[in-house]
Amino acid sequence: MQDIAIALETGVASAGIFDPEVTWIRSSTETVEGQAAVLQALSSIRLPMKIWVEHAISHGKVGMASGERTLTNGLKRSFCHVFEFTNSRASRVVSIKTHV
Repeated sequence: MQDIAIALETGVASAGIFDPEVTWIRSSTETVEGQAAVLQALSSIRLPMKIWVEHAISHGKVGMASGERTLTNGLKRSFCHVFEFTNSRASRVVSIKTHV
């Protein structure tokens, strides 16, 4: 969970962690659908100065990670990502809901 959250917060992720049909609900008004679209969205994320993961838990096909990212200008932003996986081994993410 921690590695996936860091990937979402830094924009540095490999395609292999996402199911081809992945859906990422980034806000109440923005949903990104499909592996290519998620990777494209990640490519626009600016690398933060620091990421602190406070909680990272999983149970079966569901997991979550929360924490805070510090931008290079010093601004801090809390995050919480809830993940659903294709199986209980958590091999590929099929759904992400982000709360900031």
